[in-house]
Amino acid sequence: MEQGHETTAGAPAEGAGRPARRTAGRLRRGLLAALVAAAVAVPLAGAARPQVPAPAPTELPPPTAVTLDAAYAAHRADAAEAARIADRHGYGDRATAERALSTRQLLAFDGRGAGLVTEVLGDLAHAGRVAVLVPGSDTGIDTYDRFRATALALHGRLAREAPAGVRTAVVAWLGYETPGTLSPSVTTTGRAEDAAPELRRLIDDLRSVAGPRVRLSLLCHSYGSVVCARAASGLGVDDLVFLGSPGTGADTAADLRTRARVWAARGAGDWVEHVPHIDAELFGTTVGFGTDPVSREFGARVFAAGDGGHSDYYAPGSLSLANLTRIVLGHTQEVT
Repeated sequence: MEQGHETTAGAPAEGAGRPARRTAGRLRRGLLAALVAAAVAVPLAGAARPQVPAPAPTELPPPTAVTLDAAYAAHRADAAEAARIADRHGYGDRATAERALSTRQLLAFDGRGAGLVTEVLGDLAHAGRVAVLVPGSDTGIDTYDRFRATALALHGRLAREAPAGVRTAVVAWLGYETPGTLSPSVTTTGRAEDAAPELRRLIDDLRSVAGPRVRLSLLCHSYGSVVCARAASGLGVDDLVFLGSPGTGADTAADLRTRARVWAARGAGDWVEHVPHIDAELFGTTVGFGTDPVSREFGARVFAAGDGGHSDYYAPGSLSLANLTRIVLGHTQEVT
């Protein structure tokens, strides 16, 4: 019998698997069609975002350890002015949020539209360990407090567990226009490609402020993992972490072309597990984000995230927060 045509007892004959493969292919195409249809037909979250008026941000040179306090003060002033304008135009909730921001350590602020914020928790200029948090969809000034809560949870645990003499800081980076959960943009890399240069600039600025020897960890949630993947090539971070990721747009961790350790986790209760991990060209754009980052094929270091859902990775007392703290502190051998 010719090579390639031999069969053994109990094994399917040649071609026996074709119907199953065709069924799987139809299923994948069907899932993709459903994903696209949902995104195109129900763009409610993105359409509902208010276009709140605000002044243009103050333009400043890149911060240094010497100019950091002056930068904080300038962006606090911008937030206070934006709050006054929001009040005058009847955006009371936005004004309240911006007044709160005007009391914090802001490395960047732009109150226009959905809004952009970069907030620092801790002493950045003297930190030896810095974590940068990148959020997913539907994050803006109006929903910023829930994103900030994740940064506060990590910052508190880092402060408690850091070795003596090691200072830590957390940077909450809402530095891009996030897509709406039910909008077409959440299924493509467009917003991520726009955001990637800004994220690279932030990392450069952080190294300039904290010094070249600072250990930087980039923690990327949901669509934020697509942003981080787009910025990853040559990025000066030590650890790159994907949390609840729908995919990164890369087939493997090696395709990210980063020297960082690449990590991935997904909680047992995270609905993103059911998102089809596919990508396809459709109407001139790529829809979907490809390989599941927690799969063996992707090749990341997968760590335990417990039973939590899509928004629970920083829940106080959670296994995921414990492991994230170990990663940021550099205690990688202790990660479960």
